[in-house]
Order: sequence, then structure tokens, then C-alpha cells
Amino acid sequence: MDPVIIVGAGPVGLALALGLARHDVPSVVLDEGTAEREQRPARTVVLREDTAALVVRLTGRAPAELGAAWTGWRSLRRRQVVRQVAFGPDEPAPLHVAQHTLTAALRASAAAHHLVEISPHSRLDALEQESGWVTAHTRGSTGTWWRGSHLVGCDGARSTVRKLLDVRFPGRTGVERYAVAALRTELPWPGEALLHRMPPWRHAGSEVTARPLPEGLWRLDWLLPPRGELVTPDALVARIRTTLGGWSHGHTPPYELLDTGVHTVHHRLARRWRVGRVFLAGDAAHLLGALGTQGLDEGLRDVGNLAWKLARAWHHGQHEALLNSYQVERRAAVSARLRAADQALPILRGGGGLRGLVPGSAHGHDALLADAHLGRGQLGGPGSYATSPLAPEPDDAEVETGTPPGSPVVDVAVTADDGSSVRLRDRLGHGRLLVVLVAPGTGVWPRKHWVTAGIMPRLAAAVTALPCAAELLVTEAYPGAAAHTVLLVRPDGHLVTALGGVHPAALYAAAHAAMGGAAHAQDEGRAADRAGDTSRSQAGVEGRRGRGEQG
Repeated sequence: MDPVIIVGAGPVGLALALGLARHDVPSVVLDEGTAEREQRPARTVVLREDTAALVVRLTGRAPAELGAAWTGWRSLRRRQVVRQVAFGPDEPAPLHVAQHTLTAALRASAAAHHLVEISPHSRLDALEQESGWVTAHTRGSTGTWWRGSHLVGCDGARSTVRKLLDVRFPGRTGVERYAVAALRTELPWPGEALLHRMPPWRHAGSEVTARPLPEGLWRLDWLLPPRGELVTPDALVARIRTTLGGWSHGHTPPYELLDTGVHTVHHRLARRWRVGRVFLAGDAAHLLGALGTQGLDEGLRDVGNLAWKLARAWHHGQHEALLNSYQVERRAAVSARLRAADQALPILRGGGGLRGLVPGSAHGHDALLADAHLGRGQLGGPGSYATSPLAPEPDDAEVETGTPPGSPVVDVAVTADDGSSVRLRDRLGHGRLLVVLVAPGTGVWPRKHWVTAGIMPRLAAAVTALPCAAELLVTEAYPGAAAHTVLLVRPDGHLVTALGGVHPAALYAAAHAAMGGAAHAQDEGRAADRAGDTSRSQAGVEGRRGRGEQG
């Protein structure tokens, strides 16, 4: 089997290569540059709970090795604290990471994996599609034709893949502008992120954000007027000194300025995310980031959604409904966030007319903006696939839990088949469905006492009979779920359905729908045959490339 070709060696492209490798699918990553990347402390990303967990799974790194998990969050308006959040076990903290650190961690893991090949100095300039494969040509001193089963453009906002596909990329330019500085200093709120609206001192602007990084570093962002205001070095230093002095009661603490920049936010959405065997992901498919939202979050969610679907097509043969669902689900989720941001912008930025004068509206605006920064609500929360074409038909056996169908599951502790206690998200990313039984009391009894008791034998038999690979897990409790609730979870961590007890027919129908309705008994046999091809695929990459070299 041919590998999947990934164009772009940024965080999204490297994460996709590692995600495919977890599904035993080989890939070739075409990188325009080399492994050397400029370190820019002012270029950082904030990962929410689900995307941070994905990066941890893919790299094997602990969160503390990647960045700083905030200890808390506070919102200020003028001199008043309007909201405070303390993070802990029940309130997972966002993870703030320097982008070069994230890319380096992903690249190191990809370079060490035998199913991932990174090809430096490989700039795409042509691609062709056939019925059973896609070919890509890279130019330069190592000009080469590559052949792959599929191709994914993860090559950023100016995506060559998107242009070669002639896919439109409409949207808005310059939605928001920020002056950015990375510096080492001490602030009155160590470890806490801060959003300060309407600071009561000159030169600070209308809004400033401070986010901590490891080793005493901070990233500060000042919202700039939509037009004008050239950010000179002197003007930026004045902002820094004024802001630090305002937070420290008039005394500017010592600081070391490491990096600066101006960040301009654009909002764009590609018309199509799939053309035949070619897909778009990350900034090649969408641009967003106003009001504290994070575009890389959505790029990593693209990876989680696409990796298992490509892997199933690679192992079991092309399945149009499953592959088409990537565009349907992800484009709808990103479109909803863009629409919510576009609706909130005129209100939050002072263009809301009479709505901005309603009593209590300022507090509501502060809460809405904080939710965007914290990854909650319509502006910041992960998208739901409730209307997905992979959603099963309604069934009388369905019950409600704290997680609506189509939404990401809560990362509860579960007991695996071997008796080990792990986190639910640790079991994701292996191409199989997860069946989770809520069974209070199982944590205090050895597994041998309950694995053959009650409804477990019947549920185990139902899981074995599913039309695709699935793993049975047990948890003592799940938010909003009664005892004996059975959760069916997709390989990307989204809930398919929750059933009140063991209902083999309903479970089978939901599993069949979640995998695109494509699973057949012979699929598992084909998977075994193709799994044997995986080790040969990596060795075959050089052979396929060599046959296509250009003079």
C-alpha cells in the first residue's frame, strides 16, 4: 500500500503523521524547509483540554515538558476583578506552549517513528489524481514524484494544495490586530492568565492579555485599533512599561524583552475540504483567532477527525461516506465558531449600539470574552457533531448523560481489559470504537469478581459481535449517567450514543453508523492482510520515489 502524503511539516502536518502512525498507516511529510526552525517566543499557542491531550498522546511528553498549564484566570475591567477561575482536577487548565517547542516535540516523535518519513527541501508544485492513488511532484534539486493513497494539505494559509485544487478561500481580512511581546518578568499573579479590559492608565489601549509560559516568561497582547496606529519599537516599549507599572501599582518591575511582533487575525473558510483523494486541514482549510480563540486548536481537531477515517480507508478500502463526513463535520464546527465570532465582534468591540447600554451587559460581555479565551461556549468550546452523517438513527434505548451525542467525552478513569486503571482519552487513537460501561463499585473489587457478573458477560458478547473492532472499558462514574449506562465512543473521542443497559441491536446499529455504514465481516480479514503490508510500505517509499525521480 502507498503511504499517505502530507504537505507541510508544521504542527498540524506532523500531528497528522503521528495520528496515522497510531493507526498503523505510513506517511510521507513533504517539508519545504529543514528541521531547523527559528525560535520566536512571541509565537505561542493555547491548547484546550482535548487538543492538549491529543498532543500528549502523540508525543509521549508530559504537559509540563511542553508548556505552562495556567493555575488560574482572572478578568479585570478598569480596576475591578469581574471573574476569577481556579484550575484543578475538576477544572482542567489550558496549556500555553511556544509554537517552536510544540513543533520540535512533534517533529522529534515523527522522526523517531518508523512509519513516518520527513522529506526536507520538498516544495510541492503539481499533483495528479488517479482512481486508486494520488501523485505529487516536488521541485528543486531533489525534484521527485511521490505516489500516495491520499494527500492532505497542511501547508498553511497560503496553501499550495488548495490553490492547485482551485478551491476558493473566502472570508475577512484583518478582523483584529494585536501588538505582541514576549518577556521575562514577575507579575502580581504568578501562573495566572489575565484579561484586562479598559485599563485605567494611558498607552495601554482598550484591552491587554497576559499569558504565562515556563521559566518566568509571559506573552502580552495589546488589542490595536482596526486601522492605523503604526507600532514602533518606542511605542511598544511605552506600552510594556505602562502596563507592567499599572499592574504593579505604579512601579515598573524589571523585565527582559525577548521578542515582539504584530499579529493580524483573518477569518476565512475554504469552500471544499475534500477533492477526490486530496484533503485540506489546519490553516489551509480555515483561519480564525479573534476574541481569544485559537486556530491551532481547530487544526488539531481536524487531525483527530481525519486520521482515523483515512486509516480505515487505508486498511479496509475507500469508503466515500466516511471520508466525506470529515468535511461535513469539521467544516460545520469551524463555520459555527466563525459565525459566533462575527456576531460577537461588534458587541464586544463597541459597535453594538443600544445593546451595549443595557444594564449588566458589560458583565455579560466580559464573561463571553473569557469563555472564548478559556475554550468554552460557542466562541471557544470544541464543536459537536450532533448532525453528523455518522450519527445513528434515534432509538428507544438511548438515555441522556452529561455529554450530548456528538460532543467530546469527559476524560474519566476507566478499567481496561487487562485490569489496569487508565484515563479514557489514553485509549483513543487506535482505530477502534470504545464501549464504556458505567458500573459503580467496580473500583473497590478485583476485576476477576465482576468481569463475569451481572450484565458484563452479555455486554462483552455484544461488543465482540460489533461490525468493527471495539474495546470494552468500565468506569465507576460518568457525569450525568446512571448505573449500567453504556457509552459508545468514536476513535476521536466524540460520543456516538448512550444506551440504558445492554441492547445488542441498538449498539450494533450505532457502531455500524459511526463507522460510515461500511463495516463488513470481511473487513477485519482485509485489515489483517494490510497490517502485514505496513512494515513493507515504509521500505517501499524509497522505491516508489526512485522510480519517479526527475532528471
